[in-house]
Amino acid sequence: MADINHTQFFQIHKDQELKVDDVLREVYSALTQKGYNPVSQIVGYVMSGDPTYITSHNGARSLIMKVERDEIVEEILRDYIDRHYSEGNS
Repeated sequence: MADINHTQFFQIHKDQELKVDDVLREVYSALTQKGYNPVSQIVGYVMSGDPTYITSHNGARSLIMKVERDEIVEEILRDYIDRHYSEGNS
């Protein structure tokens, strides 16, 4: 029987934090494997929030919903700026 005079501790082990880059890579791969245009499908998802733009193949739909859409936009924009506007690329 539990001792009601002592506080019980419940510890949650966080899953390894998802990186947006990794999520996009997996989703891109799943969309390509299923024959979809991954850029169009990801844009549709980001703009609408409708997860049905993303295939459920290989868990891609569940995976993309684990990151915020604004984080996806930030990652894509950051990569674009780094590639096109960083020093030496002017």
